[in-house]
Amino acid sequence: MICPTCHEVMIVVEQDKIELDHCTKCFGVWFDSGELELMLERMGLDSSALSLAKIADLPDVKTAEKKWHCPICGKKMKKAHIGREPEVLIDVCPRGDGLWFDGGEVYQIIEQCAQKSGAGLDSEDRVLAFLGDTFKAEG
Repeated sequence: MICPTCHEVMIVVEQDKIELDHCTKCFGVWFDSGELELMLERMGLDSSALSLAKIADLPDVKTAEKKWHCPICGKKMKKAHIGREPEVLIDVCPRGDGLWFDGGEVYQIIEQCAQKSGAGLDSEDRVLAFLGDTFKAEG
């Protein structure tokens, strides 16, 4: 799969039978339909607010950030805010093919979900270990 932001070939990262497409140049991550919810459920976190259908129904955010093309269907993706404190701006395929997270955004959402669920230290450590350093932003 080709990265929608930097147009490099992405690698497939498999974790707990979930295959995510990861760009080693810009550190973005593509979630096919259902993969974000599945990942959160496997970590014992509430995924109800982060289903692709619910995110796709969110209003298109007006931003100066460029709209990327879906790596599956090629259509321009819309921008949507998810999470809280801070909100995370992600890209959503209008046909429901999946979600694009820029580098570091997956990590932010996982941290927010772990805090929201009241996950204890062991649970939060397990969540962050699931992601490892792969989805942290380089800086």
